Amino acid sequence: YFSACERVEMRVSHAPLAVRCYSHAKVETDEEFDSRWVTYFSKPDLDTWELRKGMNTLIGYDLVPEPKILDSALRACRRLNDLASAIRILEAVKDKSGPHKEIYPYVIQELRPTLQELGISTPEELGIHKV
Repeated sequence: YFSACERVEMRVSHAPLAVRCYSHAKVETDEEFDSRWVTYFSKPDLDTWELRKGMNTLIGYDLVPEPKILDSALRACRRLNDLASAIRILEAVKDKSGPHKEIYPYVIQELRPTLQELGISTPEELGIHKV
């Protein structure tokens, strides 16, 4: 905190500054990543806030989640009786697939048994995919 009467001089060094950014964290394999998220969504005490937080974090990554992660997330939606989140998950996967039109049908094909078991319809089946 400086009063109006004080004069502050800042000295700027023009010497080059070498910065090295190394992470000491262990690199997570794809299998460990998948397992971590399946475990997260399989927690019996997961609540709706944690479900949405997890999905927002997962969708924030530069990837389309594996069907086994989505299976776990959809089962969490059913446990929480949260159909809206289940539909949002499927919409997010379609959006994350971007121009790669073959990804979303593949994911739906892999999730079809789970969707049928849980009684979850796809956005296309509900007629809300054109909005």
